[in-house]
Amino acid sequence: MKVLVAEDDELIRKGLVDILEAEGYGVFEAADGEAAIEAWKKEAPDFICLDIMMPKLSGYDVCKAIRLEDPSVPVIFISAKTEEIDKVVGLELGADDFIVKPFGVREVIARIRAVTRRCIAQKKPSGLPSTFVLGDLEVFPAELRAKRSDSSIELSLREVRILGLFANNPGVVLSRNAIFDHCWDGDFFPLSRTLDQHIAKLRKRIETDPKNPQIIKTVHGVGYRFDG
Repeated sequence: MKVLVAEDDELIRKGLVDILEAEGYGVFEAADGEAAIEAWKKEAPDFICLDIMMPKLSGYDVCKAIRLEDPSVPVIFISAKTEEIDKVVGLELGADDFIVKPFGVREVIARIRAVTRRCIAQKKPSGLPSTFVLGDLEVFPAELRAKRSDSSIELSLREVRILGLFANNPGVVLSRNAIFDHCWDGDFFPLSRTLDQHIAKLRKRIETDPKNPQIIKTVHGVGYRFDG
């Protein structure tokens, strides 16, 4: 899933890019309104994070231009403007949500996941199962969540990909490179511990006993395995 981040403040833009990439999205950047429209036309993102106060064209103008050609692509306004009228104008232009700066990482992730669920519901991608099971864990890809008994577990887009890969390959030892290629689109540093850290964090939420994992097992020196 592709996301366009249009924000003229480089630190904020890079921060949003880092959050989105960690969640598993392909991200494209724009530092002004004109560049945002060009990137939208070229990359056809699934949704857009759009600052209001930008050089050349405001976020409002960008949203208007996009809405003339695509009334359905989700738009999240991200802005320092806090007046209620600014939110009203944004929503009237067809924005799906409005995040006020400064914002917290958890807030951004929650809103991004909510928009992602709506994107999946609208597009209904072929081949996406309604649910799959790993041990006692039931995963609902379109909802970005899993369930064990009465407990609900929020998942990122990348975590759904990882779990889906294991579910489709029971008993197979998956190398780190294989997992990276499937879940990171090949954009990684082979010598990094990115995957190991990601698996460790995922285990803390999906395993009954993270120190004795039953869903994602380590095969030392090779990779990981789900026994089925």
